Amino acid sequence: MSDKVIFFTYPSCTSCRKTKAWLTEKGVLYEERHLFKNPPSVEELKEILKRVPNGTDELLSTRSQLFKNLDIDIEELKVSELLEMLSKDPRLLKRPIVLDEENVVIGYNKPALEQYFAS
Repeated sequence: MSDKVIFFTYPSCTSCRKTKAWLTEKGVLYEERHLFKNPPSVEELKEILKRVPNGTDELLSTRSQLFKNLDIDIEELKVSELLEMLSKDPRLLKRPIVLDEENVVIGYNKPALEQYFAS
C-alpha cells in the first residue's frame, strides 16, 4: 500500500460514513476530500479509470436521479467528454472513492478495502 491515500467523500452519504469508519478503525492515514467542494480533476479521473476493471460503468452513479434526468446518451460521449462532465458535476460519481498510487475502491466494498488498504 502507498503512503498517500485519498478519500473522496460526501458527509451525508451512508457508504462514505461506513468507509470512513473502516479506514479510521484500521488506522489508515488518508487525505479526505469533499467530493463536491474539491472533486477529482479530469487527470485524477483518468488515473482512477485506468484502475477499474469495468471502465466508466464503475464510476457512474446510474441510480441517481441526476443521472436519470440527463438528456444525453452516455454511450455516445467520448471518454474525455464524460470525464470532463464528471469532474464538473461530481454528483454523477459513485461514492466514496478511495485510492492510492496503485489501487482504487469505489463504494463501500469491505473486501476490497481489506485487500488494498489494511496493512
